[in-house]
Amino acid sequence: MLKKILIGFAAVLVIVAIAISVYLFVDSPYPSVNTSGLQITDSKQIPMGKSILATGDSLTKNISSNGSWFTDITGRVMILHGINVGGSSKLPYTPLIPSHQKENFYESVYTVSSVSRPFPLAQADDHFERLNQWGYRFIRLLVTWEAIEHAGPRKYDEDYLNYLQAIVQKANDHHLNVFIDPHQDVWSRFTGGDGAPYWTLEKVGFDPLKFAETGSAVIHNIKGDPFPRMIWPTNYNKLGAATMFTLFFGGNDFAPHLKVDSTTAQDFLQTHYINAIKQVALKLKGMPNVIGFDTLNEPSAGYIGMVDLNAFGLLKNGIMPTPFEGMVLGGGNTLEIERYHFELTGSKSKGKVTVNPNKFSAWKDNQSDCWKNAGVWGYDAQQKATLLKPNYFTEVNDRKVDFSKDYFKPFALKFKEAMHSIDSSWLIFTEPALFHRLPKFDELEASHQVNAGHWYDVATLLTKQYSSWFAADGTKGKPVFGKSNIRKTFQANMANRKDETTSTLGSHPTLIGEFGIPFDLAEKKSYQTNDFTDQVAVLDRSFRAMEVNQLSYTLWNYTADNDNKHGDQWNGEDLSVFSKSQRKNKDDINSGGRALEAAIRPYPYKIAGEPIDYFFNVNDKEFYLKFKVNKKINAPTEIFLPSFHYQKGFEVQHTIGKLSFDKKNSLLLFVPDSEGEQRIRVIAKQ
Repeated sequence: MLKKILIGFAAVLVIVAIAISVYLFVDSPYPSVNTSGLQITDSKQIPMGKSILATGDSLTKNISSNGSWFTDITGRVMILHGINVGGSSKLPYTPLIPSHQKENFYESVYTVSSVSRPFPLAQADDHFERLNQWGYRFIRLLVTWEAIEHAGPRKYDEDYLNYLQAIVQKANDHHLNVFIDPHQDVWSRFTGGDGAPYWTLEKVGFDPLKFAETGSAVIHNIKGDPFPRMIWPTNYNKLGAATMFTLFFGGNDFAPHLKVDSTTAQDFLQTHYINAIKQVALKLKGMPNVIGFDTLNEPSAGYIGMVDLNAFGLLKNGIMPTPFEGMVLGGGNTLEIERYHFELTGSKSKGKVTVNPNKFSAWKDNQSDCWKNAGVWGYDAQQKATLLKPNYFTEVNDRKVDFSKDYFKPFALKFKEAMHSIDSSWLIFTEPALFHRLPKFDELEASHQVNAGHWYDVATLLTKQYSSWFAADGTKGKPVFGKSNIRKTFQANMANRKDETTSTLGSHPTLIGEFGIPFDLAEKKSYQTNDFTDQVAVLDRSFRAMEVNQLSYTLWNYTADNDNKHGDQWNGEDLSVFSKSQRKNKDDINSGGRALEAAIRPYPYKIAGEPIDYFFNVNDKEFYLKFKVNKKINAPTEIFLPSFHYQKGFEVQHTIGKLSFDKKNSLLLFVPDSEGEQRIRVIAKQ
């Protein structure tokens, strides 16, 4: 009897195992292709051709837009397969102060230099040629406000600006187009991120030297290693960053009595920020490969719109004062604060800890606390800190505030006007605030705008663990189970992003300004085994979500000085597709690359018409494109075919037309003989 039970149980296990295998592995993310009526051409039969490389002039940009598409100078639709360069540009280069290092952190705040970020000019040819061969011919180039204006208001670093001009020219030499990303995270290095100069904090009354002690920011340079995974985003809700973003976007309404150099804090901060980016614009004016500017990387609404100042943010990790508790701590008080540990199943409380036992103040003096001065909080008769205006940041003159409409939109239009005063053809990559949508712009306001928000596989990003069957829908905050459901969810997220563009900007392009994966999965296991199979799988499913929706994007990121120990050198992040620790052969352009099977991929670079569908099957090295031809365009469709995947040649199945191959630029050129829908399928030879 027992034997029969065991046999039956074993049979059930086998059935379950088979079912799981079918569920997890048989389901394919790649559609089958109908090849009927297609002509077959072997790569050996394709004559050498030459693509039309846009060189442009001072009046013509290599890339512009037409409706919802990016286009080149011939009118061909472009899929911008781009990358962010680079992750360590968040930090100065001289003195070299990675975020895990305490020495010289505060001593050099006015004398730093970012010349040689993202890499020294002498190394530019090496890095840009690698990106060109990998197919990343569009760059989101990081700059920071601190890099431009670190020495003080209106004291611009001309050496850095000249370096930027030289590095952008180098990019042009390698046929790489760029747009400028004024980058920040949680306001500045001195509030735990990067971006704004130190003096912006001092000017509004802060004493940044007291931020760590008062719980106003968690700073890697002060805390040291080990630095908790993804703790830095919690700074968005802490006193330092939340105050600065509130003043930057809404200081006129929420701190009207705070004056900086005889003007309001909002006008002071926005004017200096925009004027700093204008210095970059003036240096790059007339360069054909500079196609535009991002408004501001991942801005925050600060306190604006917060309905409960006694509530935590979405991410609970480490010591978590509520906004009200943060104000009280910053005001020179000691509090017992809840401490959390972030886990895949949710944040768990680890009890309370005493914060600010020495009663330091985050402000320069008792008169500088703008929120106490505004009556948001104060002390009762027993000298107990009390929240006096819980709805202070939700209403202005009995009007309920809408951050995107009331505060972000005026800033974005002011920024656009400033950039267009220098070059009216530049595209403005408008990036909504975190957890907000773009506001609605009318037709004139939306002109030359691009929806450039970000998207991440959040479960993988936050946990640094890859699961083929579990993910999270970041837009809904819900778990997702099963390979097929994950794929459909990610693809729906991207489709929704295009819908958002239509509803807010009208017929304008969408670009995913950031997406990417942590390469240090599973406690950096791959760095010992050199097996990046999981990274290939998780990166490919993000790329597939972009491709299904024919989206343009800039992958996060390429960091020239990434290493296995400290990653991108900033806050423990390690998302670079290149690492000097993986570079074993300096004569091999691919050496140093990580998960290149997914990171290097064929794509339709320029389409003489409009794309209908395309994909790359990373397992079979199969590329497919269907598009509707526009016979008015006198230029071929160009498909990037990297030698990385097609070293032994390839076979092309295609509708009738002429093929040629630009080997130097890895481009398959196709000119169809007829109008209507065209199909091209490329299969690697084994």
